[in-house]
Amino acid sequence: MIPLRNVSETITCPVCRLSFLPVGRQRVCSAACRQVAWRRRHAAPVPGIPLRTPRVKTIYECSSCETRYLGEQRCPDCGTFCRKLGPGGPCPHCDEPVLLADLLTGMESSAAATKEVRH
Repeated sequence: MIPLRNVSETITCPVCRLSFLPVGRQRVCSAACRQVAWRRRHAAPVPGIPLRTPRVKTIYECSSCETRYLGEQRCPDCGTFCRKLGPGGPCPHCDEPVLLADLLTGMESSAAATKEVRH
């Protein structure tokens, strides 16, 4: 009779890399290694790194009432679709939507003014 399996063969534990004689369908050497293998197979996903910088959203402006909205494409007062102005975010002082381009032009003009004062 031909044996279906090499029962007297030792195998290597995939967790601790020790050789052992398996009993039945045993694949790991001990209960501790079985628990480690199960935890590796069922590991929880690693949470992502939270962004500490504020997210930039799109600023929209209503063509009829000229109100700016942060991320809202439709004016709730007029019911019309707004036009896209560009990327921006809430103002840290007044919480109104501010365009990124407006902030950059403000920085350029203040830098130019300081250059004129120095000369």
